[in-house]
Amino acid sequence: MNKIIETKDLTKFYPTPDGYLKVFENLNFTVQKGDFVGIMGVSGAGKTTLLNLLGALDRPTRGKVFLEGEDIFSKSEAGLAEIRNKKIGFVFQFYHLLPEFTALENVIIPLLIRKNDFNEAKEKALRLLKEVGLEAKINIKPNKLSAGEQQRVAIARSLVTEPVLLLADEPTGNLDWKTGEGIIKLIKNLHKEKGLTSIIVTHNERIAEHCDRVFLLEKGKLIEKI
Repeated sequence: MNKIIETKDLTKFYPTPDGYLKVFENLNFTVQKGDFVGIMGVSGAGKTTLLNLLGALDRPTRGKVFLEGEDIFSKSEAGLAEIRNKKIGFVFQFYHLLPEFTALENVIIPLLIRKNDFNEAKEKALRLLKEVGLEAKINIKPNKLSAGEQQRVAIARSLVTEPVLLLADEPTGNLDWKTGEGIIKLIKNLHKEKGLTSIIVTHNERIAEHCDRVFLLEKGKLIEKI
């Protein structure tokens, strides 16, 4: 199997008035192509910080992250932005949809940032919205969609650029259990259909049960649950 993500001595400190807050230090782990990984831990354990580093949204204090064998933090900020746009899909707890745009327009935007042909981008976005069950809601703005529907739009948007890696931070955290279970099942189905590698941050044991591998982030250490 091919390594998609590998960390080497990944460390993150934050400055405080009293010195430094150590989130974690010297984390080493590998995610193989096709893995569906869960990362668990209590609030404040550093799960989101870790995901932000894996997704090139933040830089580590020290250590390295390799994406498909490439040392991502050797890149400039423009290089990191390109990696995020081309290789990584993000799903967050609070959707981050643009309220003035329709579902379809929200999904198209990442492709327009790439300067893709508009008609091709529209066709791809329509196809993904159909895959997430929203073909009847393409012209609806986010405030007219339910929470679950908004998350489905966000999932479509995350996949429209055909990433190799999907990162989801508490994707069901703002949803009731029934809706949340539908979302995690949808993510897993798309993960399989599209040959993704996916990492899901959650505090919910029932969500983690859907994952093939589960890690616990606790006291600065990342331990795989067997």
